[in-house]
Amino acid sequence: MRETLLELAVFFRELFIDQGMEPFYAKLINAVLVFVVVLVALLILDRILRFIIVESFRAFTVKTKTTLDDYLLETKFPRYIAHIFPIILFRQLMPIALIDFPESMSVVLKLLGVYIVYLILRILRSLLRATKMYLKTKEEFADKPLDSYMQVLMLFFWGFGLMLIISIISGQNKWQFAAQVGAASAVLLLIFKDTILGFVASIQVSVNDIVRIGDWITFSKYGADGYVTEINLATVRVQNFDNTFTTIPTYSLISDSFQNWRGMQESEGRRIKRSILIKQNSVRFVSPADLERFKKISLIAPYIDHRELEVSRYNKKNQVNKELLINGRNQTNLGIFRKYADAFLHENPAINKNLFLMVRHLAPTPQGIPVEIFCFSRDKQWENYEHIQADIFDHLLSAVPYFDLEIFEAPTGQDIAKLQPN
Repeated sequence: MRETLLELAVFFRELFIDQGMEPFYAKLINAVLVFVVVLVALLILDRILRFIIVESFRAFTVKTKTTLDDYLLETKFPRYIAHIFPIILFRQLMPIALIDFPESMSVVLKLLGVYIVYLILRILRSLLRATKMYLKTKEEFADKPLDSYMQVLMLFFWGFGLMLIISIISGQNKWQFAAQVGAASAVLLLIFKDTILGFVASIQVSVNDIVRIGDWITFSKYGADGYVTEINLATVRVQNFDNTFTTIPTYSLISDSFQNWRGMQESEGRRIKRSILIKQNSVRFVSPADLERFKKISLIAPYIDHRELEVSRYNKKNQVNKELLINGRNQTNLGIFRKYADAFLHENPAINKNLFLMVRHLAPTPQGIPVEIFCFSRDKQWENYEHIQADIFDHLLSAVPYFDLEIFEAPTGQDIAKLQPN
């Protein structure tokens, strides 16, 4: 082919000269004409090769079980590979096309070198993208920040490629140029500070298993409350429960405090921790008549009998004067209600009895005495969890008046107006 092209170039050049054209213009038109012929031929060859390679690769992917080749096809890897042979051929034929202008050959070779570097970078990018997509289908890599690692590799490749391109254009030795870049590393570190911080943070996040894709996190500083959908070099993307998205700097995951709900999701239950505020002046000792009335509540009837017997034995043994209820040991309406709440939780099938369960008093506040419910629901799904929690407190709030207790509630304008004389 080289000989044929050389003969064609000589033929056109001699033809133009024989037609009376000046040698310089004959050589110039001949060079342009041969260059266009070579370029058109190589473009046609490129399209033919691209079709053959892509279709052959597509047929190959159908027969294989692995999905890696499917992702290579999706990222256009075969198309980039198809460009290699035309470029090699172009490199071989250009000296013939520019035989009369050898000084132009260096410019063409530089441009060709730049394109070769660019093509190699596109091939590497395609390989990395296909590898990332393939690894994400594997369970062991599904929650890893693969985007961060691939971005770092591509930054390295692009940096190295840019160095090669500048070296090719300037004609400077590659290693001398690399030494100059090394001298300017302080400036590069300053420019890529966020990228470096993100890379280090993504490694720490992965190694220490701080966050995985799919984790539910709450990051109040950035207003994030939802599931992690993406972890890349610079940011972590969170889809909030209102379907908005929040982006968080990756290095914030190791420099700031946030809440990861993965432990709850992997445990046997989800915690319920909420209080009922009881008015302090509604708390009192219960009389025998009150006890008889409370015994009609089936959940606590056995407890009242047992407790009453224990209290009576103690008071009788110590000859306590029971003319006043404050003397000796006595039961209170708040204590009985607390036991009722405990028994109600133990009877509730939605509560996991294998995990910690407690009903307790907290320190009195100006708003009343907090009676805190601390337990774990079996169902951890948010919607079901909220229903379970609501059902518990609906029942307990309705049960409070049966024990002659009152719920604290700040007075409203209507409450204050009722106190004023008509």
